Amino acid sequence: MACNLTMPGRTIVGEGAFDSALPFIKEMGKKALIITGKIITKTGLAEEISEKLSAKGIKSALFNDLPGEPDDKMIENAYTAYLREKCDFIIGLGGGSPLDTAKAVKEKCDYLPPLVLIPTTAGTGSEATKFYVYTDTKTDAKLLMKSDLLLPQLAIIDYKYTFSAPVGITVATGMDALTHAIEAYTSKKANPLTDLYCLDAIERIFKNLPLAAKDGSNREARESLALAAYEAGIAINNSSVTLVHGMSRPIGALFHVAHGISNAMLITECLRFALDGAVARFADIARKIGAASLSDSDENAAENFITTLEEFTKALEIPTLRQYGINLSDFEKYEPKMAKDALASGSPANTRKEVSETDILKIYRILREK
Repeated sequence: MACNLTMPGRTIVGEGAFDSALPFIKEMGKKALIITGKIITKTGLAEEISEKLSAKGIKSALFNDLPGEPDDKMIENAYTAYLREKCDFIIGLGGGSPLDTAKAVKEKCDYLPPLVLIPTTAGTGSEATKFYVYTDTKTDAKLLMKSDLLLPQLAIIDYKYTFSAPVGITVATGMDALTHAIEAYTSKKANPLTDLYCLDAIERIFKNLPLAAKDGSNREARESLALAAYEAGIAINNSSVTLVHGMSRPIGALFHVAHGISNAMLITECLRFALDGAVARFADIARKIGAASLSDSDENAAENFITTLEEFTKALEIPTLRQYGINLSDFEKYEPKMAKDALASGSPANTRKEVSETDILKIYRILREK
């Protein structure tokens, strides 16, 4: 069967990537709206980017009113700023929230302005994808938007920009990337091209996320994680996510849990459920990360992977719902709504095993009782 691979129009990777990208940015327009967060603004990176643009004769305006993950009101405010400042292209700078907001602003424009995405975390892979997620404040539902037109014309990945990420962000975003890679590899839509990206990303994250969490200045770990996040982004762009993401989005929308953390809370139990639908695929992952050998049966190797994953999340101190501070009574009350929203998202249907609303409710209950 033929397979298709969609990705950014151009990607520049490595130290000094932004400087190398300036000739291409100059072709995109005369004034950029830089969409970023207040933390990135405080680091001085947004100002540095603005100054480098100015040196090349490119004007810019800054929008950094992003108090959390995107919702419809934040997107509307950013779009208003784009029009008010009379910009003609967009630069998203930061983690998933600024990058997703930048895509949403692009989509709202009557024409589709050029889009440049620059991640400062190694996790969401938004710089490589045709998706963005936002919360509808009227329904408290987290919605996934999808279009090839949302792919950036240019993705710029410089691992140095991730050094400022504190340990909590490093772990959360790293777990997000790991979830992307594992789900894309075990998805019904996986193909030989995405498999290459998935397995490499999984191996990189298992090896390097603990190192970066222990020492944020570890250059090799940061560089490897930045590449893994991009690889995993390309993978979900083409083979999609599965049960974990479907169940994670409602938790984020209703309880304001960071996306990477809600994924990390769910990943072991969701994949334990999915295991018997993709034994050989989970066995491949186990062997790739050294959790099993060629002499192990696929069944044993797959079980070893789940055990290793559980140990991995514990070592990274991923909290339970209780430890995170979620009101468990409220969580139980919303479980039926979350299960319906998860199933309606379509992501669980990509799992190589039939997933019912009852199955999802059972996993939510296991999560609540931990």
